[in-house]
Amino acid sequence: MSDSEKSIRWGSLPDEILTHIFTFLPIKSIIICTSVSKTWKSLIQNPTFIPTHLRHSHNKNQNLFLLLSLSRNDKQVYTLHKEDDPDFIVYTSFESPFHAPQHGTYNARGTCNGLICLSYSFPNHAKGIILWNPCVRKFLQLPYPNVTVDTHGASCTSFGFGFDPKTNDYKVVRILSLLGSPSDFVKSRPVVEVYSLSTGEWRMLSASASLPPMCAIISSVPPAFANGALHWIAFTNDNKPFALVFDLGDEVFRQILLPELPGQMIWTRLSVYGNSIAGFQITVGIDQMPQINIWVMKEYGVASSWTPFFTADFNFGEAFVRPIGFRRNGDALFVFGEGKLVSWNPESKEFKYLRMIGGHGTFIDSYIESLVFLDKAANVAVTY
Repeated sequence: MSDSEKSIRWGSLPDEILTHIFTFLPIKSIIICTSVSKTWKSLIQNPTFIPTHLRHSHNKNQNLFLLLSLSRNDKQVYTLHKEDDPDFIVYTSFESPFHAPQHGTYNARGTCNGLICLSYSFPNHAKGIILWNPCVRKFLQLPYPNVTVDTHGASCTSFGFGFDPKTNDYKVVRILSLLGSPSDFVKSRPVVEVYSLSTGEWRMLSASASLPPMCAIISSVPPAFANGALHWIAFTNDNKPFALVFDLGDEVFRQILLPELPGQMIWTRLSVYGNSIAGFQITVGIDQMPQINIWVMKEYGVASSWTPFFTADFNFGEAFVRPIGFRRNGDALFVFGEGKLVSWNPESKEFKYLRMIGGHGTFIDSYIESLVFLDKAANVAVTY
């Protein structure tokens, strides 16, 4: 069969058949197909095709993990790893196309459906927040927020990013604790802004009245995104920790009590665990061997279902141990010292050194490749 005959046969296929075929192709092949013909490009960039392909990718359960490391020339490098690979071999990698202003850097705040949310280390900076899909080489720089140093003074800012399945919309949440005198800081209610990808705008959240006064939100780590909600560790004005939950659909805050802390332990982060969440506690005693307790919420949203999962005792002479989440097989992930990524199996209690990755800003999260931003409706995104 000649090439012209093949072209005619492909061109004569109904759009429904072509769309079905495209659904099963990997991302790179689909992007190549957009250059074959105007018809193929139109089918692939159709806003209804992209979520269809995404649902198929979720059903395939790609089992990829995204890691942030530092390259030798100090550029931020992201690598994808196949979760079912015991050696965590790199599946693919890509350098960040962003260059932060002087004296700052971009930090990953979360991933969802192939998008990575990055924030500048000085969160009130005009170029502070970016949504990026490295698979299609597109990014969107969010507009200047309403609440800044100029409008409200200095603040302590916490970010969250996720997908609202009720409206099929991606949202970025900023919680700002305005800094003043110590008494004002304790009593003042934080200010909340929500960015919606569908509108392309920031708006002040009137429902922030549901957000209780608090001393602090742990903002050094991204919140856990599970069941359509973001989860932070926060503290009341009498220093009691709780899980602060923000539902992206209803846009209302609620609280989930955390288990009482034993001895010299502090809560450090919440993480996604299956269809629920887990919490990490770590010792704070200088002369104590590092110990991490992990609790799992067996029934999501029910505080009484918090269950001790396991205790990890570390005796490796490391000056610093930091939990960062879970693998899909249930292994916990930690960073030791200056960047050793370690997987710890709670049943065998065995450690496995996976790879060396850079410093305190190490980020890891589950990831799925997607076509988000490839459609015509997302033409505001920048191609690089």
